[in-house]
Amino acid sequence: MIITLPSHALYPYQAGAPRSASYILHERAPAFHAAGTGSLSIKCFFAGQAVYEIGRGRYTVDDRSYLVVNDQQPYVVSIDSPTAVESFCIFYEAGFAEAVQRSLLTPTDRLILEPDLPMVQPLTFFERTYPHDHLLSPAIFQLRLLLHERPVEQGWLLEQLHTIMERLLQLHHHVATEVALIPAVRAATRAELYRCLHRARDYAASCFDQPITLNDLAFVAGLSPNHLLRTFKQLFHQTPYQYLTLQRLNHAQHLLQRTDRSVTDICAAVGFESLGSFSWLFRRHIGMSPATYRRQSR
Repeated sequence: MIITLPSHALYPYQAGAPRSASYILHERAPAFHAAGTGSLSIKCFFAGQAVYEIGRGRYTVDDRSYLVVNDQQPYVVSIDSPTAVESFCIFYEAGFAEAVQRSLLTPTDRLILEPDLPMVQPLTFFERTYPHDHLLSPAIFQLRLLLHERPVEQGWLLEQLHTIMERLLQLHHHVATEVALIPAVRAATRAELYRCLHRARDYAASCFDQPITLNDLAFVAGLSPNHLLRTFKQLFHQTPYQYLTLQRLNHAQHLLQRTDRSVTDICAAVGFESLGSFSWLFRRHIGMSPATYRRQSR
Protein backbone atom coordinates (compact mmCIF):
# COMPACT_ATOMS: atom_id res chain seq x y z
CA MET A 1 0.00 0.00 0.00
CA ILE A 2 1.37 3.40 -0.97
CA ILE A 3 -0.41 6.42 0.51
CA THR A 4 0.46 9.60 -1.36
CA LEU A 5 0.00 13.26 -0.47
CA PRO A 6 0.09 15.69 -3.40
CA SER A 7 2.68 18.47 -3.42
CA HIS A 8 1.52 21.39 -1.32
CA ALA A 9 1.89 24.97 -2.55
CA LEU A 10 2.69 26.24 0.96
CA TYR A 11 6.04 24.49 1.07
CA PRO A 12 8.91 26.75 -0.01
CA TYR A 13 11.25 24.87 -2.31
CA GLN A 14 14.89 25.50 -3.07
CA ALA A 15 15.64 26.45 -6.65
CA GLY A 16 15.74 23.36 -8.82
CA ALA A 17 14.48 21.04 -6.08
CA PRO A 18 12.11 18.26 -7.21
CA ARG A 19 8.43 18.65 -6.34
CA SER A 20 7.74 14.99 -5.68
CA ALA A 21 4.90 14.25 -3.31
CA SER A 22 5.21 13.05 0.26
CA TYR A 23 4.06 9.47 0.70
CA ILE A 24 4.03 6.43 2.99
CA LEU A 25 5.14 3.00 1.84
CA HIS A 26 3.35 0.34 3.91
CA GLU A 27 3.86 -3.16 2.52
CA ARG A 28 4.58 -6.76 3.52
CA ALA A 29 7.03 -8.95 1.62
CA PRO A 30 9.49 -11.76 2.40
CA ALA A 31 11.95 -10.60 -0.24
CA PHE A 32 12.75 -7.25 -1.80
CA HIS A 33 15.69 -5.58 -3.51
CA ALA A 34 15.88 -2.09 -4.94
CA ALA A 35 18.43 0.58 -5.73
CA GLY A 36 17.72 4.25 -6.24
CA THR A 37 17.84 7.76 -4.91
CA GLY A 38 14.99 8.75 -2.66
CA SER A 39 13.74 11.75 -0.74
CA LEU A 40 14.19 12.49 2.96
CA SER A 41 12.70 9.46 4.67
CA ILE A 42 12.24 7.53 7.91
CA LYS A 43 12.58 3.76 7.47
CA CYS A 44 10.83 1.34 9.86
CA PHE A 45 10.46 -2.44 9.63
CA PHE A 46 8.56 -4.93 11.76
CA ALA A 47 8.56 -8.74 12.06
CA GLY A 48 11.92 -8.92 10.34
CA GLN A 49 14.65 -6.68 9.03
CA ALA A 50 15.88 -4.76 6.02
CA VAL A 51 19.49 -3.99 5.14
CA TYR A 52 20.47 -0.65 3.59
CA GLU A 53 23.79 0.00 1.88
CA ILE A 54 24.71 3.68 1.70
CA GLY A 55 28.19 4.40 0.39
CA ARG A 56 30.58 2.34 2.52
CA GLY A 57 27.97 2.01 5.24
CA ARG A 58 25.63 -0.86 6.00
CA TYR A 59 22.55 -0.40 8.18
CA THR A 60 20.22 -3.10 9.52
CA VAL A 61 16.73 -1.85 10.46
CA ASP A 62 14.35 -4.03 12.48
CA ASP A 63 11.76 -3.81 15.26
CA ARG A 64 14.26 -2.13 17.56
CA SER A 65 15.31 0.79 15.38
CA TYR A 66 14.59 3.21 12.55
CA LEU A 67 16.84 4.74 9.91
CA VAL A 68 16.87 8.34 8.64
CA VAL A 69 18.01 8.83 5.02
CA ASN A 70 18.58 12.27 3.51
CA ASP A 71 17.11 13.72 0.35
CA GLN A 72 18.90 12.68 -2.87
CA GLN A 73 20.95 10.01 -1.07
CA PRO A 74 21.59 6.92 -3.23
CA TYR A 75 21.07 3.61 -1.45
CA VAL A 76 20.39 -0.10 -1.96
CA VAL A 77 17.82 -1.88 0.21
CA SER A 78 17.35 -5.63 0.58
CA ILE A 79 14.94 -7.91 2.44
CA ASP A 80 15.55 -11.65 2.58
CA SER A 81 13.32 -13.43 5.09
CA PRO A 82 11.45 -16.76 5.38
CA THR A 83 8.37 -14.79 6.42
CA ALA A 84 6.81 -11.50 5.36
CA VAL A 85 8.51 -8.36 6.69
CA GLU A 86 6.38 -5.26 7.24
CA SER A 87 7.80 -1.99 5.95
CA PHE A 88 6.54 1.37 7.16
CA CYS A 89 8.54 4.13 5.49
CA ILE A 90 7.64 7.83 5.44
CA PHE A 91 8.96 9.87 2.51
CA TYR A 92 8.91 13.67 2.67
CA GLU A 93 8.75 15.89 -0.37
CA ALA A 94 11.56 18.39 -0.93
CA GLY A 95 11.22 21.47 1.26
CA PHE A 96 8.90 19.88 3.85
CA ALA A 97 11.50 19.71 6.63
CA GLU A 98 12.78 23.22 5.91
CA ALA A 99 9.24 24.66 6.00
CA VAL A 100 8.49 23.06 9.36
CA GLN A 101 11.87 24.16 10.70
CA ARG A 102 11.19 27.74 9.62
CA SER A 103 7.76 27.76 11.28
CA LEU A 104 9.35 26.61 14.54
CA LEU A 105 12.27 29.05 14.56
CA THR A 106 10.94 32.22 12.93
CA PRO A 107 9.21 34.85 15.11
CA THR A 108 5.43 34.95 14.66
CA ASP A 109 5.34 38.53 13.38
CA ARG A 110 7.77 37.70 10.57
CA LEU A 111 5.84 34.54 9.67
CA ILE A 112 2.74 36.71 9.23
CA LEU A 113 4.52 39.36 7.15
CA GLU A 114 6.55 36.91 5.03
CA PRO A 115 4.67 33.58 4.97
CA ASP A 116 6.46 32.26 1.86
CA LEU A 117 10.03 33.20 2.72
CA PRO A 118 12.13 30.08 1.98
CA MET A 119 14.83 28.67 4.22
CA VAL A 120 18.25 29.57 2.85
CA GLN A 121 20.08 26.50 4.19
CA PRO A 122 18.79 23.00 3.33
CA LEU A 123 18.63 20.61 6.26
CA THR A 124 20.91 17.58 6.41
CA PHE A 125 20.09 14.95 9.01
CA PHE A 126 22.52 12.47 10.53
CA GLU A 127 22.11 9.22 8.59
CA ARG A 128 22.25 6.44 11.15
CA THR A 129 19.99 3.95 12.85
CA TYR A 130 18.22 5.26 15.94
CA PRO A 131 16.86 2.98 18.67
CA HIS A 132 13.11 3.37 19.08
CA ASP A 133 12.59 6.17 21.58
CA HIS A 134 9.96 8.14 23.48
CA LEU A 135 10.11 11.12 21.12
CA LEU A 136 9.67 10.10 17.49
CA SER A 137 8.70 6.43 17.71
CA PRO A 138 5.30 6.87 19.48
CA ALA A 139 4.07 9.14 16.68
CA ILE A 140 5.18 6.65 14.04
CA PHE A 141 3.60 3.72 15.89
CA GLN A 142 0.33 5.61 16.32
CA LEU A 143 0.16 6.53 12.62
CA ARG A 144 0.89 2.92 11.63
CA LEU A 145 -1.89 1.72 13.91
CA LEU A 146 -4.43 4.31 12.79
CA LEU A 147 -3.85 3.58 9.11
CA HIS A 148 -5.12 0.07 9.86
CA GLU A 149 -8.23 1.36 11.62
CA ARG A 150 -9.57 4.36 9.70
CA PRO A 151 -10.05 5.67 6.17
CA VAL A 152 -7.23 7.87 4.97
CA GLU A 153 -8.11 11.57 4.70
CA GLN A 154 -5.54 13.86 3.13
CA GLY A 155 -5.94 16.69 5.66
CA TRP A 156 -5.63 14.37 8.64
CA LEU A 157 -2.62 12.56 7.18
CA LEU A 158 -0.85 15.84 6.43
CA GLU A 159 -1.22 16.82 10.08
CA GLN A 160 0.32 13.52 11.17
CA LEU A 161 3.30 14.05 8.88
CA HIS A 162 3.78 17.55 10.31
CA THR A 163 3.77 16.16 13.85
CA ILE A 164 6.33 13.50 12.97
CA MET A 165 8.54 16.06 11.24
CA GLU A 166 8.44 18.34 14.28
CA ARG A 167 9.62 15.43 16.41
CA LEU A 168 12.32 14.52 13.90
CA LEU A 169 13.58 18.09 14.11
CA GLN A 170 13.63 17.85 17.92
CA LEU A 171 15.66 14.66 17.59
CA HIS A 172 18.01 16.44 15.19
CA HIS A 173 18.51 19.16 17.79
CA HIS A 174 19.29 16.59 20.49
CA VAL A 175 21.83 14.91 18.21
CA ALA A 176 23.44 18.29 17.42
CA THR A 177 23.89 18.79 21.18
CA GLU A 178 25.58 15.39 21.36
CA VAL A 179 27.83 16.25 18.42
CA ALA A 180 28.92 19.48 20.12
CA LEU A 181 30.49 17.43 22.94
CA ILE A 182 32.96 15.71 20.60
CA PRO A 183 36.49 17.08 21.12
CA ALA A 184 37.35 18.96 17.93
CA VAL A 185 38.18 22.52 16.98
CA ARG A 186 35.70 23.04 14.14
CA ALA A 187 31.95 22.30 14.25
CA ALA A 188 32.10 20.77 10.76
CA THR A 189 34.84 18.40 11.92
CA ARG A 190 32.75 17.29 14.91
CA ALA A 191 29.73 16.60 12.70
CA GLU A 192 31.76 14.63 10.16
CA LEU A 193 33.48 12.61 12.88
CA TYR A 194 30.08 11.81 14.42
CA ARG A 195 28.88 10.50 11.04
CA CYS A 196 32.05 8.44 10.58
CA LEU A 197 31.81 6.82 14.02
CA HIS A 198 28.12 5.98 13.69
CA ARG A 199 28.75 4.56 10.22
CA ALA A 200 31.34 2.23 11.75
CA ARG A 201 29.07 1.24 14.63
CA ASP A 202 26.09 0.59 12.34
CA TYR A 203 28.32 -1.52 10.13
CA ALA A 204 29.47 -3.56 13.13
CA ALA A 205 25.85 -4.05 14.24
CA SER A 206 24.84 -5.13 10.74
CA CYS A 207 27.76 -7.51 10.15
CA PHE A 208 28.36 -8.86 13.67
CA ASP A 209 28.10 -12.46 12.42
CA GLN A 210 31.04 -11.99 10.05
CA PRO A 211 34.78 -11.69 10.75
CA ILE A 212 35.31 -7.94 11.30
CA THR A 213 38.64 -6.34 12.12
CA LEU A 214 39.52 -2.89 13.39
CA ASN A 215 40.96 -2.17 9.94
CA ASP A 216 37.62 -3.11 8.34
CA LEU A 217 35.73 -0.67 10.55
CA ALA A 218 38.36 2.02 10.01
CA PHE A 219 37.91 1.69 6.24
CA VAL A 220 34.12 1.98 6.58
CA ALA A 221 34.50 5.05 8.78
CA GLY A 222 37.16 6.64 6.58
CA LEU A 223 39.51 7.00 9.57
CA SER A 224 42.82 5.49 10.59
CA PRO A 225 42.53 2.46 12.93
CA ASN A 226 44.09 4.36 15.83
CA HIS A 227 41.87 7.41 15.30
CA LEU A 228 38.77 5.19 15.12
CA LEU A 229 39.73 3.27 18.28
CA ARG A 230 40.35 6.45 20.28
CA THR A 231 37.30 8.45 19.14
CA PHE A 232 34.91 5.46 19.14
CA LYS A 233 35.67 4.95 22.82
CA GLN A 234 35.24 8.67 23.51
CA LEU A 235 31.78 8.79 21.92
CA PHE A 236 30.35 5.38 22.83
CA HIS A 237 32.30 4.64 26.04
CA GLN A 238 33.43 1.26 24.73
CA THR A 239 35.88 0.02 22.11
CA PRO A 240 34.76 -1.36 18.73
CA TYR A 241 35.71 -4.87 19.92
CA GLN A 242 33.63 -4.49 23.09
CA TYR A 243 30.65 -3.24 21.09
CA LEU A 244 30.94 -6.08 18.58
CA THR A 245 31.23 -8.66 21.37
CA LEU A 246 28.05 -7.40 23.04
CA GLN A 247 26.18 -7.50 19.74
CA ARG A 248 27.20 -11.14 19.28
CA LEU A 249 26.31 -12.09 22.85
CA ASN A 250 22.90 -10.38 22.63
CA HIS A 251 22.07 -12.31 19.48
CA ALA A 252 23.36 -15.52 21.04
CA GLN A 253 20.96 -15.00 23.96
CA HIS A 254 18.09 -14.59 21.50
CA LEU A 255 19.00 -17.81 19.69
CA LEU A 256 19.38 -19.73 22.94
CA GLN A 257 15.92 -18.60 24.04
CA ARG A 258 14.07 -18.99 20.76
CA THR A 259 15.70 -21.92 18.95
CA ASP A 260 16.95 -25.45 19.58
CA ARG A 261 20.21 -24.93 17.71
CA SER A 262 23.27 -26.36 19.44
CA VAL A 263 25.61 -24.11 21.40
CA THR A 264 28.35 -24.88 18.88
CA ASP A 265 26.10 -23.88 15.98
CA ILE A 266 25.08 -20.65 17.73
CA CYS A 267 28.72 -19.83 18.45
CA ALA A 268 29.52 -19.95 14.74
CA ALA A 269 26.27 -18.22 13.74
CA VAL A 270 27.01 -15.09 15.77
CA GLY A 271 30.60 -14.76 14.60
CA PHE A 272 32.79 -16.08 17.43
CA GLU A 273 36.03 -17.71 16.36
CA SER A 274 35.96 -20.60 18.85
CA LEU A 275 33.57 -22.31 21.23
CA GLY A 276 36.00 -21.75 24.08
CA SER A 277 36.12 -17.97 23.65
CA PHE A 278 32.33 -17.83 23.19
CA SER A 279 31.65 -19.81 26.38
CA TRP A 280 34.19 -17.80 28.38
CA LEU A 281 32.82 -14.43 27.21
CA PHE A 282 29.21 -15.54 27.68
CA ARG A 283 29.88 -16.61 31.26
CA ARG A 284 31.82 -13.42 31.98
CA HIS A 285 29.08 -11.08 30.67
CA ILE A 286 25.91 -13.06 31.44
CA GLY A 287 27.05 -14.81 34.61
CA MET A 288 26.41 -18.39 33.50
CA SER A 289 27.22 -20.83 30.72
CA PRO A 290 25.20 -20.81 27.46
CA ALA A 291 23.63 -24.16 28.35
CA THR A 292 22.58 -22.97 31.81
CA TYR A 293 21.19 -19.76 30.34
CA ARG A 294 19.08 -21.77 27.90
CA ARG A 295 17.63 -23.94 30.66
CA GLN A 296 16.82 -21.00 32.94
CA SER A 297 15.38 -18.74 30.22
CA ARG A 298 12.75 -21.23 29.06
